[in-house]
Amino acid sequence: MWLMALLACGEKTEDTSIGVTLAPVCEEITAIACEDAAILDLSLQDDAVSDGAVTTTEDGTDFVSVIDASAGGYNAASSNPWVYVKFTASGLEKVEIDDETALESMDWDMSLRRFIVRLNGGSTGASCVGSASLLESSYAEVTSVPEGLTYVEDDFYTDDCTIINDSSGLPGSPQVALAPWWTYDGCVQTTMVPNLIQLADGSVVKMVVESYYESGQEACNNGTGSGEGSAVYTLRWTYMD
Repeated sequence: MWLMALLACGEKTEDTSIGVTLAPVCEEITAIACEDAAILDLSLQDDAVSDGAVTTTEDGTDFVSVIDASAGGYNAASSNPWVYVKFTASGLEKVEIDDETALESMDWDMSLRRFIVRLNGGSTGASCVGSASLLESSYAEVTSVPEGLTYVEDDFYTDDCTIINDSSGLPGSPQVALAPWWTYDGCVQTTMVPNLIQLADGSVVKMVVESYYESGQEACNNGTGSGEGSAVYTLRWTYMD
């Protein structure tokens, strides 16, 4: 399920920002098959841009980004927009865009609201961003892209546009490609599973979700308590050479 190949297209170009030769994966917008269903199922907004803050600091060779995807709280999320971000050589940048416009844009890489993290590709993305979850590795252990690795785009609609939910049991939680970052047992627990995310330009980002809560993530993870300040993500990431 996690290993679906993306087709590379276009000529190789030099990305001087990260110092590697890249082969674009896609360069043109792809129409979304279940757009109408996605607008309803994911409560996409057409008249508002998220005010959630996105900040990035550097920690050695890694970036550490904090994203406020709280969307006004769990009960208010369905009436609030998603946060859109893109990976850059200077850090994670917020993209000021509303949900419905984002369906036809390649200008973002990842979108977050509450516990759902979407990629710009497949079911709700016009680009071709895909990921591979390295279930048997830690973030530190991943020092290169495994040979022959393939990437999967979000794919949570059937042919008749019926949404496919994940196994969390929570309502409105589609089976996104990045789903392995979390589990649920009374609170949102981070698995620390690292993901390799391939962007449209062919570059690859290594990323792990370190926390979902502003505080108390460790207590949530080990079953001794619950986190506080939900949906304020801390991500650790870096470009792969």
